[in-house]
Amino acid sequence: MKRLYILAALLLMVSTIQAQQAIFERHDTRSPEFNSDGTVTLRIKAPEAKKVGIIGDCVENGRGEMTNQDGVWTYTTKVLPPELYSYRFYVDGVETQDAGNIERSRDVRSFMSTFIISREEGDCGYLYQNHNVEHGDVAHVWYDSPTLGMKRRMSIYTPPGYDKGKAYPVLYLLHGAGGDEEAWLTLGRTAQIMDNLIALGKAKPMIVVTPNGNASDDAGPLETGLARKDRPKASYEESFQDIMNYVKDHYKIKKGPDNTAVCGLSMGGGHTFRISMLNPGTFGYMGLFSAAVRLEWNSQKNLEQQFESNQKAAEQMKALFAAKPHLYWIAIGKDDFLFQQNAELRQYLDKMQYPYEYYESEGGHIWRNWRIYLSMFAPRLF
Repeated sequence: MKRLYILAALLLMVSTIQAQQAIFERHDTRSPEFNSDGTVTLRIKAPEAKKVGIIGDCVENGRGEMTNQDGVWTYTTKVLPPELYSYRFYVDGVETQDAGNIERSRDVRSFMSTFIISREEGDCGYLYQNHNVEHGDVAHVWYDSPTLGMKRRMSIYTPPGYDKGKAYPVLYLLHGAGGDEEAWLTLGRTAQIMDNLIALGKAKPMIVVTPNGNASDDAGPLETGLARKDRPKASYEESFQDIMNYVKDHYKIKKGPDNTAVCGLSMGGGHTFRISMLNPGTFGYMGLFSAAVRLEWNSQKNLEQQFESNQKAAEQMKALFAAKPHLYWIAIGKDDFLFQQNAELRQYLDKMQYPYEYYESEGGHIWRNWRIYLSMFAPRLF
């Protein structure tokens, strides 16, 4: 028995040494390397590999081949403007991350290594970085949703100084299809954007609530929801009041439409579209980022025709604008596959003489646009 104890102790010592070794292990391949000419060099050590590729938004045309020198494979980008960039390697067809880069993010099921380029204070890259400013806090909380019949998870950002007792306005920030309650924090850099906008005096301090928008799911990642066999008891839009009730009961908030905003990207933009219609007079500010705007998902009718055949929805939209919201903001990229839907929404709003603001950017259905939209929308609030 004594020998068994000694053997167990030795095994534990070996595993501990290996763990400590991993902590201090050095990667002799520097990656990413930020060059003085504005380019970035990415590297991976793979001496046995026959072919190494790279994909990402920092790569010309989205995909490229890396060059080999003594087993170290290298790719150097073109000069990159300020932005957050993501990439991953393929070693003989096998996906892998950059071992020299600890920064990475998850988008649905895909993991990507990331880096940020900033040229000056206030540019978009600057907004996505951590700086020596006052920081807010992020909490991951569980709330009861009687409407859906389950406990659900959401993330909540509170601004610097929240613990001093003051009440703050609230922004409900909604993710897209495949995302979850962490998407806006990781891919969207919400905490960094809000910290920096507040520190620069460009946005008022506010609470930002990022719920999970999948009604059949209790929390991310999405696979949990996909595995559920039962259909949700209600729609996400119908259950949204459960989220607002939790925030009202557990956080110091300013109430009323002057202090309440909602916005979202893609599916979350569609949620914003319908949640605001179901709750006229609740939100003084609404933002639709690359929004999926339909009343009937499988309908061949355009949006105006859908409103014409759905009198209840038309009355809800009328009530929404009769409440005179401060801002109804629509933003989308020129190459976004939902561009036509947003054009139809604007045509309907124009016909009904409902006031809105519109911003059209370059690019398509991508996080690069949605981070910028948040950086533009938040300073307009409250």
